[in-house]
Amino acid sequence: MTDSAAERRQLAATLARDGALTSPGMRAAVEAVPRELFLLPGVFLDEGRAWRPVTASGTDQDTWLGLAYSLDTLTTQLDGHLTADHADGPVAGVPTSSSTDPATVVGMIENLEAQPGNQVLEIGTGTGYSAALMCHILGEDNVTTVEVDPAVAGRADAALESAGYSTWTVTGDGLLGHPRRAPYDRVIATCAARRIPYAWVRQTRPGGVILCTIGSWAYGTGLAKVVVREDGTAEGEFAGRSSFMQARAQAVEPVAGDLSARTAYADSERACRTNPTALEEWMPAFLAQLAAPGAQYVRAVGGDGTPLRYLFDPERESFAEFVAGGDGGWVVRQGGPVALWDVVEESLVAWRDAGEPDITAVRVHITASTHTYQIADRPALRWRHVLG
Repeated sequence: MTDSAAERRQLAATLARDGALTSPGMRAAVEAVPRELFLLPGVFLDEGRAWRPVTASGTDQDTWLGLAYSLDTLTTQLDGHLTADHADGPVAGVPTSSSTDPATVVGMIENLEAQPGNQVLEIGTGTGYSAALMCHILGEDNVTTVEVDPAVAGRADAALESAGYSTWTVTGDGLLGHPRRAPYDRVIATCAARRIPYAWVRQTRPGGVILCTIGSWAYGTGLAKVVVREDGTAEGEFAGRSSFMQARAQAVEPVAGDLSARTAYADSERACRTNPTALEEWMPAFLAQLAAPGAQYVRAVGGDGTPLRYLFDPERESFAEFVAGGDGGWVVRQGGPVALWDVVEESLVAWRDAGEPDITAVRVHITASTHTYQIADRPALRWRHVLG
């Protein structure tokens, strides 16, 4: 095994200096767990239009350790199957598994506030690095980790064993939790979900904590931290911004095809009160997902070079098309049973009237049949999602 002790100590020192690492137990874990083992057989580096494969066997030790102990997220799989050792050169593809940047990993585990003896369920094993850190802190028998991709799960299990952690690694849909090992004191998700599944609430002890990134867009998502109650509900707040790959069972296919055909028949047309490009900012994007949970935001350019923006909700067969006017304003055309922009714009106006509070002002209440989000006590900033 490559000796990376110096790199591990340096990583721990950097994370402590930056405030991501605060506890002695976490520092000891970072200094003990060799991240390079969890990147095998290799990674893909983003070169703009292509991904360049870098393997441990094809790279000198200093370069490989430099990558492993960088503060970057490192992509380990493309398109649900391709790993770096099976790519002959730069390739196109969509990342489907990665080793999240160490600051985010460590910060989330610290935020989980797991105590000695706690049973922890991790959703999204990925490379297995975060599971290894938790095993070092809590003991390998107290960590259960679930991964939906059998190949990814197999590599993670091998890496955990190689690092000396024989924990509970499970292949399955993490959105269903893992009832066999329940109840848990803590649940942590290293993927994003549209909402916290009630299965996790049901499998968590009263007083237990669930930590999960909420949202289906690539940005505009937040880290929810909720506490389970004796009555089977859960309540909490958003700890801040967070970004992870979507849980595969909830992954959204991008809207494609002829967009002009999709928006040919509008039921209404009016001037926008709010510039729709606000949806390219984090908090407005988050609010849009609360107001219209199934909506997707799409940017395009018309044949004459005119900038176009869209909201599509395929499940509710509704759309909003935004066309930039010559005076700097925007016009919205809406079609389908739901006036998407009316719903979203109402939330954006109310949010601005409230002083544009940050994502940490949002609270969430979860029952078996509903998710309710609220900012302060403002009725216009309350969104109730009925499940099913």
